[in-house]
Amino acid sequence: MNQNLLLYGKRVCFIGAHPDDIELGCGALIANIENKAEMLCVTLSDNQKNPTLKNLVQEHRASMHVLGIPQDHDILQQFETRNFPYARQEILETMLKIKRDFKPQIVFVHTKNDIHQDHITVTEEALRAFRGTSVLGFDVLRSSYGFFPHFLFEVTEQDVQKKMDALAQYTTYADRYYFDSQITRSTMIRHGALAERKYAEGFDILRVVAQFGSSCEE
Repeated sequence: MNQNLLLYGKRVCFIGAHPDDIELGCGALIANIENKAEMLCVTLSDNQKNPTLKNLVQEHRASMHVLGIPQDHDILQQFETRNFPYARQEILETMLKIKRDFKPQIVFVHTKNDIHQDHITVTEEALRAFRGTSVLGFDVLRSSYGFFPHFLFEVTEQDVQKKMDALAQYTTYADRYYFDSQITRSTMIRHGALAERKYAEGFDILRVVAQFGSSCEE
């Protein structure tokens, strides 16, 4: 029987550029570890300069609530969407503060195979800020290009459903193809197939800092 690698982390941080990014990339994982680790979710833009997205903050809060993230661990910043490259120093300083205050043991950011300028900046600055920390990259379908997961995290049917329920809170995006529940489920089925599991959420490896232990029980 295949065995899973066991991860241990008391503090896990998820950093995304925009509302919905973290849920799209990591929703099932967050649901899976809700009672296993302290989580901090940081979204760097609230997208409130766009007049068509005025309900987005409320929808984001509702989505994170479905996943079990309390509001004091769901941080929304006000960096301007599509202008992250011009604010990279301030973004770096924001991440350094997260590192000092929260001290995450694992950090999740956008995959390096993402072509959105804001997503690229988040990942580049995270790799600078969290030099001594394991960093994994999540995929956001609408802006990915050539993503292939090399780190597969097994999730359950319940986790998959919670992710879909969380994404359903974004009524603003209800007609977007990447919010289609069939796409959400089929992506996790595909990643599960790669791992010979029923469902999995997929990430790429940006940096892993580890040591080998010999105390695992058979």
